[in-house]
Order: sequence, then C-alpha cells, then structure tokens
Amino acid sequence: MEDLSNYRKSYDKSELLETTIPEDPINLFNKWFHEVEDFGGVDEVNAMTVATIGSDGFPKSRVVLLKKYTFEGFIFYTNYDSEKGKAISNNPNICLSFFWHTMERQVIIKGIAEKTTTTISDGYFESRPDGSKLGAIVSNQSEVIPSRTVLEDKLKQLEKDFQGKEIPRPDFWGGFLVKPVEVEFWQGRPNRLHDRIRYQLQDDFSWKMDRLSP
Repeated sequence: MEDLSNYRKSYDKSELLETTIPEDPINLFNKWFHEVEDFGGVDEVNAMTVATIGSDGFPKSRVVLLKKYTFEGFIFYTNYDSEKGKAISNNPNICLSFFWHTMERQVIIKGIAEKTTTTISDGYFESRPDGSKLGAIVSNQSEVIPSRTVLEDKLKQLEKDFQGKEIPRPDFWGGFLVKPVEVEFWQGRPNRLHDRIRYQLQDDFSWKMDRLSP
C-alpha cells in the first residue's frame, strides 16, 4: 500500500471572479475551452467524464468525447443499446465533468439528456472515417464477447460488404444532447481556497449565479 497524503500542489494559475465572468455559463465554458486549448498540454480538450445511474442502482462514470456544444447543450455520440445508452434511457439525469489540469480547472455539468434528431446523428456519422463507421456497426457495445477475434472477423467481413458503397448509420447509434440545469466552474487557487462559481437554471431560463465555499 502507498500513502498519498503528501501529494500536494499549489494552485496559482488563474482566478474566477464574479466581476469578470459572463451571465451565461455556456459563454464562460466556451471561453475556458479555448483558453485551455490555446494554453496547450491537454491532448483532448473535449474529453469529458459522463456519469449515469445504472439499472443496478450504482453510478458509473466513463470518459467520452464532446463533439459539439451550443447554447442548447452538449452533444456526444454513443451506441444507444450500450450500458451507458440504456442507463440514460432509464434515467436521463446525468453529469458531465471536465478536468483541465494544465490550467487547474474543472467544469461540472448537471443536465438532462435526450436523443439528438436523426438529421444531427446522420450528419455526424457521415463525417466519420469509414473505419469508425464500421466500428460502430461491428460493436454490440457493452455486450460480452468470446474473444477479440470475433470483432476483427466481423470487421473484415463488413469491409468487404461495404467496399465502394456508402455506409449507413445504424439505428442503434446516435447522439445525446445534454441540456444543462446546473454548471459549476472550479478554478484552483492558493491555500486550497479555490474559486467555485455555480450557475443554476431558473424557471424563466435565466441563470442564477452563486459562489460556493471550497
């Protein structure tokens, strides 16, 4: 066993003040996203953790890639029949989180997920490389398989079947739009007195802003 209690770091790269941030969390997310991207040191700035509640009652988190965000919400794509997809269908209340260590920042988003339109899902699927398209068709995501060979053999067969042909999006694969109801921004500060600003969606669709104690 290893004691990690002495792992400490001083956070001093930025600050988060009510006087310098926008009234809408999506604008602040956009600002932070591009600042992290420009700062560098993060391979995939759009990598986020998606947390759901499964049919067994346990929460489960996994890292996926954010593919688009607008004032309406955050979009990612998956197999609707996967463990993640089924969990969202049973309970659309989910949590997204980003951790950008290079700038000592976190963003935590509580939201309600819904399937994107077929037009949006089709459009993104068509933009993917053929290998990724076939991979989505090959994988019965989250299902038990006897070996990797099963996947590789199925992929080879599909490569032959679709050679020179358009690859259609399968009905079981598409996007989820997560509409935020609460967004928290966390900025590391010295002496563990971190900045935490929370936005909560109100009935009139405005956002209420509060500072939280670290």
